[in-house]
Amino acid sequence: MARGDDLEAILARLRRAAADGQHLGATASLRIAVLLGLDVLTIDLITAGAGTLELVWCDPADGLGPELGNLQYTLGDGPTVEAAQEGYTVSEPDLATTDQARWPLFLPAAMRFPARAVIAAPLRVRGGIVGVLTGYRATPGAMTASQSRDFRRVRHGLLPLLVRSAHSLSTSGSGRGEGLRCYREEVQQAAGFLAVTLAIPPDQALARLRAHAFHHNRSLTDLARDALNRRLRLDDHTL
Repeated sequence: MARGDDLEAILARLRRAAADGQHLGATASLRIAVLLGLDVLTIDLITAGAGTLELVWCDPADGLGPELGNLQYTLGDGPTVEAAQEGYTVSEPDLATTDQARWPLFLPAAMRFPARAVIAAPLRVRGGIVGVLTGYRATPGAMTASQSRDFRRVRHGLLPLLVRSAHSLSTSGSGRGEGLRCYREEVQQAAGFLAVTLAIPPDQALARLRAHAFHHNRSLTDLARDALNRRLRLDDHTL
């Protein structure tokens, strides 16, 4: 089967999943990124109230996608952040030659990872942005016209599943929606633990964790694990 036929089959599967009321979990093993000429696809959901980006889906599920998503989450800077805040599609064919003034924190940090090209597109529902679909490739170069068209078709196909998963997340008593992987669950737990320890609001606790991770050039997830396992001293002197 040709790659184009593969994509048509996946788009048909996305339509069936949406018609059947399924969630993003239905796409977990479809290997969509490679059919678009990308190495990674991610979806970040904009959380209600706080307005932060929460990584909820990656193709493939682990590796570069979560790492780059967590990097932008820690720094508050990067293509996914820009797409969410400004509401337009962001595309850079070569991160190594991108003007550093665009993403002064993200670009130098991203050079430690095998990512050289990126596209990030807002996901809209009734005119409002609910999330961002981001694609990364390890080699530089712009997407072809057909790849860009297929990227838009995949974005359209994934959106109904994201909306259903997001609704499930917002109404679930456990705080997670069916089909959504909580990539930063440990970070949220650590922020809650810090909030109780220092008697500060949860958003301030999260901001302190992010600042500490940035200042010490550490993964936010690893930092959260240290906090939860009591390997990190949580007080006003360290955070």
